[in-house]
Amino acid sequence: MKIKSITLWLLLFTSLATHAAGQPNIVLIYVDDLGYGDLGSYGHPVLRTPNIDSLANDGLRLTNYYAPSALCSPSRAGLLTGRHPYRTGIKSWIPEDSGVYLRDAEITLAEVLREAGYATAHIGKWHLNSDLGSQTEPQPTDQGFDYYYGHNAFQLPNNHNPTNIFRNKTALPMQEGYTADLYADEAIKWLGKRDENSPFFLYLSMAEPHTSFANPPEYNRLYEQFSAGEVVPIPNGLKEPPKEMLIPRGPGEYYANITYMDAQLGRVLDWLRENNLEQNTIVVFSSDNGPVTSNWINWWEVNAYGSTGGYRGRKHYLYEGGLKVPTIIRFPGVVESGSASDATVIGMDLFVTLAKIGGGKVPDDRAIDGIDIQPVFRGDDLPPRSLFWALDSVSELEFAVQKGSWKLLLDRDREPRELYNLSDDPLEFFNLMSKEPGKTRELTDEAIKHLTAIADDPLRPN
Repeated sequence: MKIKSITLWLLLFTSLATHAAGQPNIVLIYVDDLGYGDLGSYGHPVLRTPNIDSLANDGLRLTNYYAPSALCSPSRAGLLTGRHPYRTGIKSWIPEDSGVYLRDAEITLAEVLREAGYATAHIGKWHLNSDLGSQTEPQPTDQGFDYYYGHNAFQLPNNHNPTNIFRNKTALPMQEGYTADLYADEAIKWLGKRDENSPFFLYLSMAEPHTSFANPPEYNRLYEQFSAGEVVPIPNGLKEPPKEMLIPRGPGEYYANITYMDAQLGRVLDWLRENNLEQNTIVVFSSDNGPVTSNWINWWEVNAYGSTGGYRGRKHYLYEGGLKVPTIIRFPGVVESGSASDATVIGMDLFVTLAKIGGGKVPDDRAIDGIDIQPVFRGDDLPPRSLFWALDSVSELEFAVQKGSWKLLLDRDREPRELYNLSDDPLEFFNLMSKEPGKTRELTDEAIKHLTAIADDPLRPN
């Protein structure tokens, strides 16, 4: 009996060791509206982001990574399914009670990893349905997540003491604190209570720096030289705009919001290290779309001062500033510390890559628009391909296609409007359509191929 017990313990130990070596834990951090230039590690001259910068120092910094969309809901749909957002029927941000949601027919990264044996949790912003309390629209716990705690579109009334937080499918009373610390607390609690015999997938989707924001006073004081006047957070969810509160005060509050978020993410990363999980955990950090710059187009955006790193455009637009975002991958023993890559990567690639790293099965019964980018981890090239974006938003330029260094933007009627050579003109100043009619025709045809494939997708909602 004693020998049998020892044998069983050895088998169990061998099994756990095999799991540890073969299935790393996965932490996917997706922040809200952070611009390409909004981190110290991506060149911001003022913002202090020591924890995210440390992540970059320990990992791989992608310098040519694109979000699936220039808006939150379609970007999240692309990230979690590996499919172009228009294939999923999510063309823009999802308004409350609109009846738009990610369909059951879609297979999420959480479902793939859970099937592979992962414990799964989503903490933070969901925004893939129009009502977190709905009995008919799928919720996070219906789409692969064992546990959920968070909000939907944006925090109410702002980041402080939010009133629209759900746990699983239950609406909670006002949560005392700021969303950044609430979500970090919840992530650490879930990690501490998880089944330690299983690998875990944590999708940590922060509310920051989406407007309207509020910050602890000590963080506002860090940047008080960049703020003019008393800090009065603008509340979301009002029937009428609070016109008397729409006072430009400079970027101080925006900077403070990001630095506070960075501090709370640091607590989660510290917990991984203190609990001896850092070496067997891949951490991916990215943003859902480009920032709200000081070129405000909505009243609730006042006092957001995001940086695109100089690229043209902002959130809502398919120029580089609306799509190109900072992305960092830390994978100890696999990714070289302090490295950088200019390989062209898009958000749908994370679905395929993380699924394969976790030993999950990438669905083969549907079109998947992402690819496995693990060659980039070794410094190798990715195969040539074209990238395609579509967005029903404020701009009449609804479609964009990129192939190599060439990028074409098309209007809602699918007519080509602007052509750029990004290798010579990364800031998209010089429209070359009249000088490059052949390249314009080539990329127009490429865009039509993408649109036709989306229209013919049998899973696309009508």
